[in-house]
Amino acid sequence: MKTLKFVVMGLMITGSLSISTAQTVKKGSNAEVYETLAQKLVTQCGAIKEGEIVMVFGSVRDNELLEDIVVNVRKQGAFPLLVIGSDRMTRRMFTEVPVKYDTQTPELDMKFSGFVNAIISIETNENPGLLSDIAPERFVNRNKAYEPVNEMMIKRNVKGISLGNGMYPTEALARQYGLTLNELTDMFWNGVNVDYPKLEATGKSVKSALMAGKEVHITNPNGTDLKVRIENRPVLVSDGALSPEDLQKGYASSQVYLPAGEVYLSPVPGTAEGKIVVENAFYQAKEIAGLTLTFSKGKLTSMTAKSGIEPLKAYYDAAEAGKEDFSAIDLGINPNIKLKPGSKFTNWVPAGMLTVAVGNNQWAGGDNKSSFGFQFFLPGCTVNVDGKTLVDKGDLKN
Repeated sequence: MKTLKFVVMGLMITGSLSISTAQTVKKGSNAEVYETLAQKLVTQCGAIKEGEIVMVFGSVRDNELLEDIVVNVRKQGAFPLLVIGSDRMTRRMFTEVPVKYDTQTPELDMKFSGFVNAIISIETNENPGLLSDIAPERFVNRNKAYEPVNEMMIKRNVKGISLGNGMYPTEALARQYGLTLNELTDMFWNGVNVDYPKLEATGKSVKSALMAGKEVHITNPNGTDLKVRIENRPVLVSDGALSPEDLQKGYASSQVYLPAGEVYLSPVPGTAEGKIVVENAFYQAKEIAGLTLTFSKGKLTSMTAKSGIEPLKAYYDAAEAGKEDFSAIDLGINPNIKLKPGSKFTNWVPAGMLTVAVGNNQWAGGDNKSSFGFQFFLPGCTVNVDGKTLVDKGDLKN
């Protein structure tokens, strides 16, 4: 799930890399690969400037790359701070830290959010089901406790550069999707190594089509049929780099997710009408089959599934108001990531992928601050904007 949060104590951050996967970026020694990638993250993706304070977050497994990022931050005249996380620490933060502290104000993170200018993160998570046995109320309470941190980061327009974007290659994630680790690894790095000028051009074209439109109509032979208004809503593009224009538009525009390739927006509140059918989704590494979401006046009025809905429903039920809002539309534009027939892999960025969200949408430039936020991937959809086809059965037309 996309999130605004950074957690100094290693509870949640998006993005990723490992030693084995880094070698596929280009031919050469590990040192050459890491240095090239570090330079790209710092200069192209993060636009790090002299005098900025930069938090660098990742796992001990990626220590060499993290060191290279830190050095490259300093080479720009900026000031790096390295923070380490891991699955082991994340789990112990839930299983050993008393529940009473879930609602405690995160004072250290509040201080960091008050002076850090950018966060470069490499995901530490290895197992998507790491916290599947934790009570959903604990996630809700911790998310609510971090709202002041998120608000401070948004107010100060803190830049974020995350490597991973929901498809970091691990054995557990590959197994979940029905892929081999090599297949997921190749898919990931093909996406990272996209032709960025072409990606930028595609992003501008799709953005123009959405900005000129008033209504989006989403259909799929599986029963999906939904309409939502989008007029006068800001449209954001994730194309792998931060431009001066991006930085001027605020926090949501100042985030880079790699692999890149998304155009997204928060629609007009209260306008979503219809039904979304999600053939397969995952929550806490557990599959949800045949998920159906029904919306009326922009609110989720029904959420049912053939099987596996219980964990997600428990999380949803524990959250406060705002969780029921249809909150974002995201179109994938990266041509280098292809869905493998027979696998259950889905992600934001493959060209023609449609993603819809409910609940928190601050990542998409919206103002829904709910402690619940979830995104659903809808491959194979047709997306029409004011009657003009933008995506035809999963095929991006721009």
